[in-house]
Amino acid sequence: MPHFVELWVYLSATPLFGLTATLVVYLFALAAYERLGKAPWANPVLWSVLVLSGTLTLAAVPYPTYFSGAQFIHFLLGPAVVALAWPLWERRQVLRRTWGRLALVSLAGALAAVGSALLLGWALGLPREVLLSLAPKSVTAPVAMGVAEKIGGVPALSAAFAVLTGLVGAMSGKYLYQLLRVPTTPLGWRARGFGLGAAAHGIGAARSLQVNAEAGAYAGLALGLQVVLQALLLPLAFRLFFSGG
Repeated sequence: MPHFVELWVYLSATPLFGLTATLVVYLFALAAYERLGKAPWANPVLWSVLVLSGTLTLAAVPYPTYFSGAQFIHFLLGPAVVALAWPLWERRQVLRRTWGRLALVSLAGALAAVGSALLLGWALGLPREVLLSLAPKSVTAPVAMGVAEKIGGVPALSAAFAVLTGLVGAMSGKYLYQLLRVPTTPLGWRARGFGLGAAAHGIGAARSLQVNAEAGAYAGLALGLQVVLQALLLPLAFRLFFSGG
């Protein structure tokens, strides 16, 4: 037993610990997700986060030590997001005809996402700093952190809100669309994917890709449009209307 403890202390302090732990936990979570018929509540990202955070807490492994290895996976996030453009390129003829409507819908989605977050936070009496961190919750975490810093929020808190929003969207999207009776026709899949990408960014887009290729393509488009719109317009809006608050 003492030898095992010594081995664990050594392994947990090496950079490869974070990489290995992340891959192993995610592969097990993904296998369970597939075995359970890709049920939304079995989302592998959610369970990987829960297992890894619990393990790090119980083992008293500092987050910087874990991230020194996990940063290799973090680096791949950029290429993975860029890869979402390929399904859009395959549908470029349709996008040329509908780009105006998609841009308007995306703007409405951005207003709904930010407005609902601010109203809910205001109703709950959240401090201004937390409220500003909550505003960019529907864009991918790195962008949300940058936007939060520009408008006076806490980047780390904004990243947590963004991840939580993505997980909630990915888990509840299927049931919400069923409740709203959104059809599973080609047009319906586009609407489902676009809505989930706009509300739940990369995690929602990944969930859409797992369910339907058409939904995944439009989720990727919505994700990109939300990033551009909120990164440009949200700091400007706060500077114009809320800087004196």
